[in-house]
Amino acid sequence: MARPIRIVGGTVVDPRKRTEERLDVLVEDGKIAAIGVGVPEAGDGVETIDASGMLVLPGAVDMHVHLREPGFEYKETIASGARAAAAGGVTSVACMANTRPVNDTAAVTRFILERARAAEASRVFPIGAVSVGLAGKTLAEFAGMHEAGIVAVSDDGHPVADAELMRRALECAKLFDIPVIDHAEDPSLVGSGVMHEGAVSLRLGLRGIPAEAEEVMVARDIALAQLTGSRLHIAHVSAAGSVRRVRAARATGIQVTAEVTPHHLWLTDEAVGPYDTNAKMAPPLRTEADRDALREGLRDGTIDAIATDHAPHHRDEKDVEFDCAQNGVVGLETLLPLTLRLVREGILDLPTAISKITSEPAAILGIPHGRLEVGVDADLALVDPDLEWPLDPMDMQTNSKNTPFVGWTMPGRAMVTLVAGRVVYDGRLVVSSAGQRRTA
Repeated sequence: MARPIRIVGGTVVDPRKRTEERLDVLVEDGKIAAIGVGVPEAGDGVETIDASGMLVLPGAVDMHVHLREPGFEYKETIASGARAAAAGGVTSVACMANTRPVNDTAAVTRFILERARAAEASRVFPIGAVSVGLAGKTLAEFAGMHEAGIVAVSDDGHPVADAELMRRALECAKLFDIPVIDHAEDPSLVGSGVMHEGAVSLRLGLRGIPAEAEEVMVARDIALAQLTGSRLHIAHVSAAGSVRRVRAARATGIQVTAEVTPHHLWLTDEAVGPYDTNAKMAPPLRTEADRDALREGLRDGTIDAIATDHAPHHRDEKDVEFDCAQNGVVGLETLLPLTLRLVREGILDLPTAISKITSEPAAILGIPHGRLEVGVDADLALVDPDLEWPLDPMDMQTNSKNTPFVGWTMPGRAMVTLVAGRVVYDGRLVVSSAGQRRTA
């Protein structure tokens, strides 16, 4: 059992109450035992962490991560992904099913959870496949996977093209009160496209993917969610039209939630520029107007969560012609700073921004995390909001280094991360951008 910890002098951000106050936090037996001014010591052996100048946050919940194991350990392992999450202040990750073998059985779900326990870092919550082998033909065994520990189902990376199968998936998921996470792209409209269809793709001579490829699938699946009364979650929303459709659906009471990635919030198709394969993902980066619509969707609550779609790839899968490169970027270690950047630039206030990466994704998944309240597990991130640091992929904990944010100055960094009251990452000695060491 982890020893008691007093965290003193920090600014505690409660994402559910939407408050930020300078308070102390007492952690005992892996739980938050007290929050207030001058909380009492917990007896002998108590450790005190001076959090002066730091934010005390619930550990982030990243509801869209690819950990690659089993089958693609050369890209990432459950252990390396869990360590990368901890280094980024992310204490819970939900991992997608596109492994080899696919997580379409209880046995694979149990394997993932066993590996996560052995890693002793951030928590891992498996997401089961919608269809056997992600083939889009036959429903996977939801009951067995749910009993083993899945928190949602998704064929992410592979759209569920068959509307009847998607209907049955929604009906079946409703029995277990778990969401269906929708990779909303119409394969017939995506075709052989490799980036957003528009002026930039025309200039670069690359095959384009229209925004309507996403929008028509969002519209179809919202209709199916209305038909079934089930919970639908739209992954990695990228298009303004999709935001409008989700907003309209929510206004009529349809159970639809949505997430956006940091890269869709900060980049546009112009980032493809010099055929940079780290700017290649699915769905693709779109226009400035789309990016602005995503930000507005966050502000007005249409979009519930920010999730990374952390997708590690070996350098040999990215250092190729743009057409041949794998889709996706890593994001676990940049989620917090890119979210804090939304605050710095006045796009969101601090409590709202933190809710988008903590309490709101946790609520969608139905997991008891992402909160900072007495009695809950002490999953916490102590963050220096003023520490600016240049992103060097070689300093990242993730096995793969495919990030489009190389060289960006990141605002804010996780200094200490706790899971169930146990320190799983301690970065209090770091090198600042000025080359000076500082102690938190």
